[in-house]
Amino acid sequence: MMDRFTVVICVLLVSCICRTLGQTCEGNCGTKLDLCSCHSTCTSLGNCCTDYREYCVETLPHSGSILGGTDFIVLNATFNNSSEIVCRFHDNIKTEGYVDETSRGHCISPLLYETGWVPLSISSDNGTTFNRTGAWLSVHTGKLDAKFKAILVNSTKWQYYGTTDVRGNLEMTWNTSLVRAERVNIELWGYRETGEPYTDSWLGEWAYLYSLAKDQPNSGSFSFLPKPAENGFSSWELGSLRISPSIYPDGMWNVQAAWTDDHALAWHLEEKFRQNSTVWALDKCVAWNQLENELPNFLSELIDCPCTLAQARADTGRFHTDYGCDIEKGSVCTYHPGCVHCVRAIQASPMYASGQQCCYDNTGAQVLTADSNGGSSPDRAHHWGSPPFKKPPRIPGDSHWVYDVLSFYYCCLWSDNCHFYFKLRPSSDCRRYKSPSSAVVFGDPHFITFDGVSYSFNGFGEYTLVTSFAKGLTIQGRTEPVNGTVKATQLTSVAMQETPYDIIEVRLVSGHNGLEVLQNQKTLSFSEQSWMDLHGVYVFSPTSSNVTVMFSSGVGVEVRLREGTMTTTVLLPEEFIDTTMGLLGKMNGDPKDDLALTNGELVQNRTNPEEVFNFGAGWAISNQSALFTYDSEYLLDTFLYAPRHDASFLPVFSIPENPNDPLANQTSEICSGPGSQFCRYDILLGRSPRMGNASKISYQSHISLEEDLKPVISCGWFSPPSNGKKEGTTYLQGAKVNLFCNEGFTLTGPSVRVCQWDGMWSGGDTNCVVRRRRKLCGSHYE
Repeated sequence: MMDRFTVVICVLLVSCICRTLGQTCEGNCGTKLDLCSCHSTCTSLGNCCTDYREYCVETLPHSGSILGGTDFIVLNATFNNSSEIVCRFHDNIKTEGYVDETSRGHCISPLLYETGWVPLSISSDNGTTFNRTGAWLSVHTGKLDAKFKAILVNSTKWQYYGTTDVRGNLEMTWNTSLVRAERVNIELWGYRETGEPYTDSWLGEWAYLYSLAKDQPNSGSFSFLPKPAENGFSSWELGSLRISPSIYPDGMWNVQAAWTDDHALAWHLEEKFRQNSTVWALDKCVAWNQLENELPNFLSELIDCPCTLAQARADTGRFHTDYGCDIEKGSVCTYHPGCVHCVRAIQASPMYASGQQCCYDNTGAQVLTADSNGGSSPDRAHHWGSPPFKKPPRIPGDSHWVYDVLSFYYCCLWSDNCHFYFKLRPSSDCRRYKSPSSAVVFGDPHFITFDGVSYSFNGFGEYTLVTSFAKGLTIQGRTEPVNGTVKATQLTSVAMQETPYDIIEVRLVSGHNGLEVLQNQKTLSFSEQSWMDLHGVYVFSPTSSNVTVMFSSGVGVEVRLREGTMTTTVLLPEEFIDTTMGLLGKMNGDPKDDLALTNGELVQNRTNPEEVFNFGAGWAISNQSALFTYDSEYLLDTFLYAPRHDASFLPVFSIPENPNDPLANQTSEICSGPGSQFCRYDILLGRSPRMGNASKISYQSHISLEEDLKPVISCGWFSPPSNGKKEGTTYLQGAKVNLFCNEGFTLTGPSVRVCQWDGMWSGGDTNCVVRRRRKLCGSHYE
């Protein structure tokens, strides 16, 4: 009781001293001062300066549409009725805020041409000083939860409006709480890009076009009968509808609003489109085709697609689900009929910021545009945009619409001329695709290296899992005792970085019932969005037990929570061959050199647990190299101010064989099949049936992942012979393609071609030649 009283007195004393000596967070957010802290860790350490929350602000919500219009509260900061709030994003985009009836400050998010965290500063004196700082998360409209935007009812009707037999009213709905007003305006905003592509004059522009309705009740729905736009506005073919308070003038920027998804504005195109949409669209398609032929070829720098659906879903460091065709959400693949799932390359190509898309059918085979209009197609502009954003072709969503989607409407949806589109957007096959290598840490910790060596290491401390000096990659793991009585440990945190980008840490929360993600020592909340664009890294966390980290090099780190224990899988592309060291070994295909000390010496006897233990202890990190966050007295005392490997902690090295063990029967019941050895280890040593079961599942998941990532041989797309056709659209080893000729032609060469182990098609050339006519009696021919 006395100790707690002393702590309280000390905190109050420090607070008074900070105030007296001018230790303030104004202008110092993110900094640790001499007597108090303005760093994000101060709240858990209890050493914040007294004005920390006043100047280092949080917001609610903390994220919103890239199109802007989100009204958010500035938490904890003090305002009054005379405060004149101005909110500044970056250093140059300002919006007008306000103080509500409860004296809380509000900001309105602006239209941005980028996604990710944007620096935020707030003024309460009409922009004279901006002394409060924070950050705002700008979100791609396609990744924004539906509850934060207006919805186009029957989107297919909007998509085809004005084409043959598609007429009538269009309807949209929205959550009325998104717009704090009794009456609203419905406005159309358009997007276009101007200037010469790939020059400094190339710019993207959102602009107010006209209002569909004014001073309407904020009822949450609006229906209208579209008509061709007047005053030349029909030349704007891409846009979004905005619902905003009717108190504002038409087209006023950066007011509270709800937006629809950006979409093709078929419903307001000129009368010529309605009279004959096919001819109108063909003209547009041909014009696009001519423009594309004048632009640089971006296809050669794209990554190849994975050969199979299993590979595409397993290679999480380089590919992620395309939300427009997701097997987890019923495979509603509007643009890719015949497919069940598509993925997109996460990273844009280096020079042209282009994107790769890969789609698969229900057999797991890749669908190619050369065989089907539902095939996957590459993109001149990556759908999700790419850093540094702000200018074409890197503007998220919109650049992709201009160069890749509208053209698909012209050539494929509004007319039947897909051959134009697919000639310039052909599917990538998978002949150059190389699967990543995987390694895993799970349970009481068990390790399986990139080259397949498995061992257990029960050290207590912080260690290097993977390091690659050549690639600037470091992944570290923290282990802690399973409990106070068992001489066994488990993984509790993983910290990682690809220099010079953000440090990401994923750790168990107190109680081991969830995972917490930190960016540069600041906790990230995934309560609003499951995907975040960070600096040089992306993080996806659909649930509190599932986190995937994706680096710009294509490295993927999957962290999963099972039965209160962490499983961490690392996926490395082939570029990391011969560059890695650490507890997960050298990735070079040779298991004999995986257990190497920091000086390069190899463990002589991998079956000796004491020798393996000493090997693991040798990979303890230093204070200088540590990537972890130490935001509690326990973490400071246990790791930062102590040796990173606790030499006093000696685990039990062998499984006790005791038939009278009360856990013996459970062990026999749970631990069967693949992974049973790890399961037994964790139950009998860790004294935890839950951990044992989780370890068995983690091992089996790893084996399944390895199976999914197995290399396959592709012979590439097979072209049917001229004047003939083929049956078969699978091009992997063992696949057969049957060949036929059209009427009046004869087949020469093999009628069946088989994809062989060497990536070549069997047999010689197959051709269809004009059938020779035989002369019969008289002048008749056969």
